[in-house]
Amino acid sequence: MPAASLPDDLRHEFANVNGIRMHYAEAGAGDPVLFLHGFPEMWYSWRHQLETFAPGYRVIAPDLRGYNETDARPPYDVGTLMDDLRALLAHLGTPRAHIVGHDWGGHLAWLLAIRHPEAVRTLSVCNLPHPALMRKGLRTPAQLLRSWYILAFQVPWLPERAIAARGYQALAQSIIRDCRPGTFTRDDIRTYLASWREHGLRGGIEWYRAAARHPVLPAGPVPVLEMPVALIWGEEDRFLGKELTRGTEAYASDFELHTLPGISHWVQQEAPEAVNAVLRAQFLKAAG
Repeated sequence: MPAASLPDDLRHEFANVNGIRMHYAEAGAGDPVLFLHGFPEMWYSWRHQLETFAPGYRVIAPDLRGYNETDARPPYDVGTLMDDLRALLAHLGTPRAHIVGHDWGGHLAWLLAIRHPEAVRTLSVCNLPHPALMRKGLRTPAQLLRSWYILAFQVPWLPERAIAARGYQALAQSIIRDCRPGTFTRDDIRTYLASWREHGLRGGIEWYRAAARHPVLPAGPVPVLEMPVALIWGEEDRFLGKELTRGTEAYASDFELHTLPGISHWVQQEAPEAVNAVLRAQFLKAAG
């Protein structure tokens, strides 16, 4: 797989939003696309998408609260995290955008569409089920076994120290092993390691702790989403079972499921061409 070339006009900016200083990478011009990363990543996990969509779109990839160059400051409940995103969109002068998320970023993307649909032009989520289906899945033995780390992360301090052991080398190696050979270049791994070693991952782990203490979905019926929704799923995800995708169509009136056999949880980095093709079709739906 060829290495991604970041856009020539890529800019690194900071915004004071919702009580924190948030870093984001931005390039291009046109309809805005907001990319939301997962654990244990940062803006750089969208490098292939930034390269592809900067010609024609305004692409924005923030470091979310507690990650990389964005302040690691509590609280980390999903209400606060969504307020971060809404404040960022306001700062950018674009109250509505195409929203693309992976992992925890996908969770935020779902919730933003559910609670603030006026902010979401299209919704595209990579390997994170609808929150109602995730909640249901966590009641099953199979998914509980896959999600053992969520319980482990509730222990104070120990997870941070375990992940940081040997300079985060074990974490990097586990991600590399998940993916097809060539998914990550040496420069990619150096970029991640430099970020983890400088900034740590306590902020990201705190997201899991906050989720255990605060309800994710509001009380009452879950609304059906009206904007175009695409769920992209690498079938070799060892953290989340494909069965969590079943029934998603009940929560979105314009829904497409795209499964990628042989692809892991790190789908937008391992299969960028396939992911980008789905995203391009999503964006064109809104333009049509």
